[in-house]
Amino acid sequence: MSQRYPEILLDALHNRGTAFTTSERAELGLAGRLPDAVLTLDQQAARAYAQMRNQPDDLARNVYLEQLHDRNETLYYRLLTDHLAELLPVVYDPTVGEAIKRYSHEYRRPRGVYLSIDRPQDLRPALADLGLGPDDVDMLVVTDAEEILGIGDWGVNGVQISVGKLAVYTAAAGLHPGRCIPVVLDVGTDNETLLNDPLYLGVRHSRTRGKAYDDFVASYLATASELFPRALLHFEDFGPGNARRILEQYNGRYRIFNDDLQGTGAITLAAAMSALRVTGVPFKDQRVIVFGAGTAGVGIADQLVQAMVRDGLAQDEAVRRVWLVDKQGLLTDDMRDLRDYQRTYARPAAEARQWQGSGAGLLATVHQVHPTMLIGTSTAAGAFTRDVVTAMAEHVARPIIFPLSNPTERIEAMPADILAWTRGKALTASGIPVDPVELDGVRHVIGQANNALLYPGLGLGILVSRARRVTAGMLLAASEAVAAQAEVGTPGASLLPPVTNLRASSATVAIAVARAAMAEGVADASPDDLVQAVQDAMWQPTYPHLNGNGHRSTS
Repeated sequence: MSQRYPEILLDALHNRGTAFTTSERAELGLAGRLPDAVLTLDQQAARAYAQMRNQPDDLARNVYLEQLHDRNETLYYRLLTDHLAELLPVVYDPTVGEAIKRYSHEYRRPRGVYLSIDRPQDLRPALADLGLGPDDVDMLVVTDAEEILGIGDWGVNGVQISVGKLAVYTAAAGLHPGRCIPVVLDVGTDNETLLNDPLYLGVRHSRTRGKAYDDFVASYLATASELFPRALLHFEDFGPGNARRILEQYNGRYRIFNDDLQGTGAITLAAAMSALRVTGVPFKDQRVIVFGAGTAGVGIADQLVQAMVRDGLAQDEAVRRVWLVDKQGLLTDDMRDLRDYQRTYARPAAEARQWQGSGAGLLATVHQVHPTMLIGTSTAAGAFTRDVVTAMAEHVARPIIFPLSNPTERIEAMPADILAWTRGKALTASGIPVDPVELDGVRHVIGQANNALLYPGLGLGILVSRARRVTAGMLLAASEAVAAQAEVGTPGASLLPPVTNLRASSATVAIAVARAAMAEGVADASPDDLVQAVQDAMWQPTYPHLNGNGHRSTS
């Protein structure tokens, strides 16, 4: 046997703990190394769930689940899959933010690949020495951790965002955990707390920028795509100065996807599609204010503009139907601190000056523009005040209002208030899970614009079709597939499907994405039975038979 005690008990991908049968224990040299009882995976999962529930808070539950992840991946994913709606906010947003803050202090074992900009010569061997061949990897999720969720720059601690993202890919879409690699580009940090923390595990200098940074990213992309040519290269939580630039520079060359830009835009588009099925007003007649002009906000604007163009507007006319408002007010073309990706949407300075004395803040913009849709990605808590919301409702029969910032303490307005202030007329979705709202005899179910409804299925569809790149048509197909799963025919219905059955939802999205890839001619695989191909590609968290050397297949 190539793997015997204690190696197999320390190998999370192959360990099954008390579920090793008597014969397997004898074969693997585990006699006397485990308690006598042989439990089923179901019994292990029930015990693990009870242990997890007994933890005092979500952060402790996150730590417990990571410890389980470290010792038995099959059991971890069985637990996560069985209770995904409950555990999604524990293993990912928002709890992962607190876990990231404590990462260097709570460090127990490495998980993923740590690439230091101070040792660029290690980049290739770090990936090559994983022992994985060109057909053995489906996904790499990489972050440089400059803009983690709503908490900012956390340096090497941000590796947990890559780990958490891949956990959702596996639980929601069945990507095999042995074929996924979490990566952090440790390029330094501008977080003074970390730089002065003696236990911080990352490189101890400010963030590297400019040519050295760009060369490091280019080297990562070239090396990863060369070693793992079938893998999707997922970018997560890069800073606004880099995220869009990297995507635009390399999207045509590599199989690259940025969830903050493309995923957030696509899931918001899905919610908007559902809302327009209720209002009956087409995209070409929308007027949109996006409050929060970072990468997420501009990514959403891009997707909505594309929808307007598909609906018949010229590109420049569609752009003119979007107003970006940030902390400095309405973005205008005389502002010197605008980023390149914001300039497309900057309004003529004279436009705001015509608003005699009222300024160009959010409320003034709403009064002047009479928007049909208001989207918040600002993390400015309470920014959608009663005055803002009622001003929208004065000119629109069914205002569409999406406060998408998270966590809860950063949301622009709670949906219950939005509904109360508009007497139930608003169509709303949020970026956090929210309980249904009872108002005037109608039960309003608040859809969560959670990217997990979209990106796992998108990734699965890309892998099944072996798409060479991620196209706008594939993103549109994903949005349409998500929106189609929402039943909006009754008053108060959710604009988005629930996260309670993400595996089925992800399969539906994957089929739509794969079909779009094949139709656009970017697919290297065209399965005759696409439905079955998607099902066959989804890994199930079960204990398979071990082969003669104590390993199981990763296919």
